[in-house]
Amino acid sequence: MTAAAHRNVELVLAALAAGGADPARAARMQVLPDAVTTAAAAAAALGVEVGQIANSLVFAADGEPLLVMTSGAHRVDTTKVAALIGAGKVRRADPEFVRAATGQTIGGVAPVGHPAPLRTLVDRTLERYDEIWAAGGIAHAVFPTTFTELVAVTGGVPADVA
Repeated sequence: MTAAAHRNVELVLAALAAGGADPARAARMQVLPDAVTTAAAAAAALGVEVGQIANSLVFAADGEPLLVMTSGAHRVDTTKVAALIGAGKVRRADPEFVRAATGQTIGGVAPVGHPAPLRTLVDRTLERYDEIWAAGGIAHAVFPTTFTELVAVTGGVPADVA
């Protein structure tokens, strides 16, 4: 399967282009032979540090979707995130909520390519790396980006989320 052979990957590539992502980086979208549904699996498949994996985690913040792009090297502190965004409660979203908000399934959620833009926080820890990798809309697809580009294409807010 080629990267552009899946509708979700096509949507991600289109959103990256519309968001001003570097075309040369977006062209490096890869469809891996095996699904990489965890940061550790993605890092191993790509030969990079776990911290370079930008996990796309969807939360329900007072019932509204919140996308947190976090380094694969740590976990999101939901209490801290709730305080950051002024929410009463932030909890990990269930698979149905994720699919409704993103059009994608857990393990392959991309930072872009959703039916509507999502409120997004981007983990400042990702800024440590010259290149980071994010999911491409399916569990087999990944693409390289940078912290600055990720903030720009998602309309996200840099934040300390761990």
